[in-house]
Amino acid sequence: MAVGKEIRGKIKSVENTKKITKAMEMVAASKMRKAQERMRAARPYSDKVRTIAANLGKANPEYTHPFMKVNDAKAVGFIVVTTDKGLCGGLNTNVLRAVTVKLRELQAAGIETRAVAIGNKGLGFLGRIGAKVVSHATHLGDTPHLDKLIGPVKVLLDAYAAGEVSTVYLSYTRFINTMKQEPVVEQLLPLSQATIESQADQSGGRYGWDYIYEPDAQSVIDELLVRYVEALVYQAVAENLASEQSARMVAMKSATDNAGNVIAELKLIYNKTRQAAITKELSEIVAGAAAV
Repeated sequence: MAVGKEIRGKIKSVENTKKITKAMEMVAASKMRKAQERMRAARPYSDKVRTIAANLGKANPEYTHPFMKVNDAKAVGFIVVTTDKGLCGGLNTNVLRAVTVKLRELQAAGIETRAVAIGNKGLGFLGRIGAKVVSHATHLGDTPHLDKLIGPVKVLLDAYAAGEVSTVYLSYTRFINTMKQEPVVEQLLPLSQATIESQADQSGGRYGWDYIYEPDAQSVIDELLVRYVEALVYQAVAENLASEQSARMVAMKSATDNAGNVIAELKLIYNKTRQAAITKELSEIVAGAAAV
């Protein structure tokens, strides 16, 4: 039964694949919980920095930080946050599609674009479409560290402070829940005082204007707004990592279920083929006996 042997080989192959996808599903579920804890642990720091930035911006209207000034440069920057690995469903595809739509709009208007890629998938995609990648950060692992992100991101921040870039966008996948992740392309720079205050209100911030500055207000605001932008980028990376593990767990569960369905179909085909072969043999034996 050459056909039966071939089907048995396919069944064995799919069963091995099912074991792999099941193991990946369990690993992703474990990493997802840790990624969600890390994402939630980063929120209090971001909320506190946002609240203080809103307070200081309100308390010192006479000084405007470069990140809050509007530039007239004919260039736009993108910070694209994706994953280093695949097998996570349409997670990267969705956010890269949103980035592509924005890039085409800007290119149609004759505006130059620069990009910082965080993650292998985004770096490869930007290279394929011919986008200008000024810096990148890959292989962040399951525990991203801020010191690995500051260098690549600082290239765009310095370009904006120098007036070379008019706007900086941050694109990533926001974690909603285990079954839902939302691709986001939001404006990072220039910072708006109204936006900072509204976000501080949402995070439970309360205004208080009594500050003593050391060494001076300008130095404190300069340092704080840089930390604020870095916190936004780190929070985006943490959200993207939690979304990655959730999407991978769902994708691997779906793959495991599909493998089970394929195995059931192949076993049915194998049994039908085997039964047909047995029936044929019996018919030949009966025909031979009748001829004798």
